[in-house]
Amino acid sequence: MAESDGIPREPGAPHADPLGDPFLRTRFALPARPATFLRRARLVHHLDQALVTPLTMVNGAAGAGKTLLVADWAAGLERPVVWLTLDPSLRGPGMFWAHLLQALRTHGVPVAGDVGTPADAGRVHHTLLTRLAAQLGTDELTVVLDEYDRVGTPEVAEQLEFVLHHAGPGLHLVLVTRTEPLLPLHRYRAAGAITEIRNAELAFTPEEAVALLRRHGLRLSVQAATALVERTGGWAAGLRLCALAAQQHPDPEEYLKEFEAGHSTVADFLLAEVLKRQPPATQDLLLRVSVLDRFCADLANELTGRGDAEAILAGLHRENAFVEDLGHGWYRLHPLFREILRAHLRERSADLEPRLHLRAAHWLGRSGQLPETLTHGAAAGEWDFTAGALVDDLALGQLFTGLRTDHLADLFSGMDPEAASPAAELVRVARDLARGDLDHALAGLGPVRERLAAEGPGTAAVRLGCALLEALAARLTGSPQRAEEAVRAARALQHELPAELLDKHPELSALLLTHLGSVRLWAGDFDEARTALTTVAGTTTGAATALPRAESLELLALIDHLAGRPATAERKAAAALAETERFGLADGAGSGLGRVVLAAAAVERDDLAEARALLDRTPGPAVHDPVTAAGRSLTTARLLLARGRTRAALEAAEPAVPAAVRSPWQHLHTTLVASAAHLAEGRPDLATKVLDQVGGEQPGLAVAAARARLAAGDPGGALRLLDPGGPVRGGGPAVLVRATLLRAQAAHTAGDTATARRLVVQAVAEARRERLRRPFREAGPWVEPYLAAVPPHHPPADAEPPPVLVEPLSGREHDVLLRLAQMMSTEDIAADLYVSVNTVKTHLKSVYRKLAVNRRNDAVRRARELDLL
Repeated sequence: MAESDGIPREPGAPHADPLGDPFLRTRFALPARPATFLRRARLVHHLDQALVTPLTMVNGAAGAGKTLLVADWAAGLERPVVWLTLDPSLRGPGMFWAHLLQALRTHGVPVAGDVGTPADAGRVHHTLLTRLAAQLGTDELTVVLDEYDRVGTPEVAEQLEFVLHHAGPGLHLVLVTRTEPLLPLHRYRAAGAITEIRNAELAFTPEEAVALLRRHGLRLSVQAATALVERTGGWAAGLRLCALAAQQHPDPEEYLKEFEAGHSTVADFLLAEVLKRQPPATQDLLLRVSVLDRFCADLANELTGRGDAEAILAGLHRENAFVEDLGHGWYRLHPLFREILRAHLRERSADLEPRLHLRAAHWLGRSGQLPETLTHGAAAGEWDFTAGALVDDLALGQLFTGLRTDHLADLFSGMDPEAASPAAELVRVARDLARGDLDHALAGLGPVRERLAAEGPGTAAVRLGCALLEALAARLTGSPQRAEEAVRAARALQHELPAELLDKHPELSALLLTHLGSVRLWAGDFDEARTALTTVAGTTTGAATALPRAESLELLALIDHLAGRPATAERKAAAALAETERFGLADGAGSGLGRVVLAAAAVERDDLAEARALLDRTPGPAVHDPVTAAGRSLTTARLLLARGRTRAALEAAEPAVPAAVRSPWQHLHTTLVASAAHLAEGRPDLATKVLDQVGGEQPGLAVAAARARLAAGDPGGALRLLDPGGPVRGGGPAVLVRATLLRAQAAHTAGDTATARRLVVQAVAEARRERLRRPFREAGPWVEPYLAAVPPHHPPADAEPPPVLVEPLSGREHDVLLRLAQMMSTEDIAADLYVSVNTVKTHLKSVYRKLAVNRRNDAVRRARELDLL
């Protein structure tokens, strides 16, 4: 008689479950291994780690060999093993724990009488769990729950986690499952307390496939087995089916070498043994969903026109009929079975496949699943629909983020020329811009703009897409007014679009501001450019804006370089490269400007070999823009000047950079290169002449003019230009060091060695902070005696060494650090990153360890010292 709390009064092992049905002994028996079973040492070795971690998960698809692997391993253990095979009838907590308790008793594990047994199939009292946890784990014990995914309800998972957490260290739980269990796996992973074997590891290697086939009496070379493994994905059941089919073939080895899924006895076997044994409605469903990578019941119903998919799919999954449960109501066919079904579908009804793709595309579009919508729309050949889906979702910018650029370009590469909707025209222009075909893009953008003006405003999404492309076109043609107009239009349109749709695509604003900042930079409006670019560089929206962030950092680095701040420029350029590497973007995804700036900084350090190597490693930009072209040509020219190749430097500094307006800084720095070249050839008059044509009071221009006048024998004129209260006052360290050295040279020429010595010491002190060497090379031989007299630099004995990051932060740790700097709480960080608070705490501990600090404020301070923020 059971108490109301669900614990029976009578202790001892029951002979029936809470429903009164007898326990089935087969649920507690280790599965038998067939004669053709192949023990794989690498997996057995990995499973041995289960003996030192409290939790082990063997997670793989149906037919992956999970159960036989664990059963064979468990049979060889010299310690108690409890085996329980689960099924859907044990979903209730009371049923689950009653069977687990019976499994313990069946395998000889004593269970104290006061633990009790659940009397209610649907629930279990907390007292039972507490008493069981207190008893388990005092001695070494391994518990295997096979097919755990069949009963992995949240309530059972929580109870199982409670027992595992509170049991003694001797308890080791092994879960054999097709899906991830509803347990806090992140905590076990963070603590190193879980052993995991997943589908990819369960797949057979070519060598293992050879050994498996040999057990079936078949011989195949490793090379031939490699192709077979690729076709089957190393799937254990697929390989055994191939072996079965090959045994019926007159030349088994030749059959396995030339195996084709759609036209083989394996296909015949699967069609006969799996497809044709199903009712007609199920056969029809399987053939139709074979066009999908994954599907749910509603999507399957859309393709069949019926409403019975949920029950059919659940039944197929239960029967292991090559339908894998992905969780949350989604399924997929095993790749080999899907390939066979698709071939069969084409043979039976060739015209049905595109119609199925189109139905799927419309359903997926309504469900907000854009990538799959585009894939199926393209497969259906409905290009106006597909382009419209991309543009209406505001995803046109993804062609320029580096993450899906190649995929989208490939997807739309086969677009029918007859597709003539505004969205299709925009996609064509975007595709041309993404691959650097500026002429075709500009030729296509004009008609789109005119069409939208003539036919009415069109949808806000189409107009916003057009504004984005106009902004990029303005950047690539160096057209500031066009860029400002495009960004103003885009900002106005954003008020007409749903906020949640805009929030889904942060790359739009990031791309627009990056293009605007680049054009402002080209026009010489550094302050406004810095405002736009700093906004993008400071975003924390993850991979979607990684490329715009990197490009903005590169452009900010160029501004610092042009202002004579090489160390600051170098840090930002390095941060830009780190951003692209962090998100796995291709080396040529950005403009390449970051390495150009690093090369320019290397020239200032007089590391000419490094500068050349950086320029050689700079990939050609996917899209040629004038800022990068000018930056590269000027850096190349400076490098050639440093090597004494004046004629080549002049040629390198003056390439034709097509742009709507002339860039003042490009003109200025090209002139500075020309002036330096003339001085190097002993022609100060020509150097002065070219500088006089520029005009203005730029710090760099004043220093160059002073150098030319000093070379021409006019130290007074040079010193007037170098007056600390004059134009040089606003220059960066590289400018000021050169100005100081020129004043020192004037003093040296006048015989004032004391002043010259003082100024050289001052220049050296400033240069050390920026690691500048090139200005001293440029100064000439007169400076060498003064440099020799400068005392060596020794930091104070009690000075702290510069911080060094011994172990780099992971991408997720960097995300946490960024939010830490924004004064976000642990809870806010967890919510922003969609992780648990415990996960954030784990990352914080790792950040503190790597930065050698113990507090939040110290972590942020140290991160800033290391230029991590």
